[in-house]
Amino acid sequence: MSERMLREERFRVVTEPIDVSEVISWVTGPEMGAIVPFLGTVREWTEGKRTLYLEYDAYVGMARRTLFQIGDEIESRWLGARAAIVHRIGRLEVGDIAVVVAVASPHREDAFEASRYGIERIKQVVPIWKKEHWEDGTAWIGHQSGPR
Repeated sequence: MSERMLREERFRVVTEPIDVSEVISWVTGPEMGAIVPFLGTVREWTEGKRTLYLEYDAYVGMARRTLFQIGDEIESRWLGARAAIVHRIGRLEVGDIAVVVAVASPHREDAFEASRYGIERIKQVVPIWKKEHWEDGTAWIGHQSGPR
């Protein structure tokens, strides 16, 4: 990752498709022995209902600050790790990438653990909501509702 890129820039909420290669490049470095990218995508079926598309909405400023906070948690807990998180909002079709969590670390075990920690924390604390559009209705789902 280029030193020119401010650390804060690795944590974003965007409306356009996410460039996974770019996000991975933000955490890459010669000291890293492993890079684990997690990609959350829009799936077609949820609890037996066919998803037509999703709409994500967010309190953008707070969401970005919270993504940055999660990055701090990762980089404090797994020394030597570097994290980047990008979450997309707006209308997403089945197969679109909604979120990318990329973690690099000198060691693979740490990179795997930190990546999983990152996506779980997003679900717990980031003010991003999704409206699921099914063939037979819609529903807003937010981080406050907990795991399915």
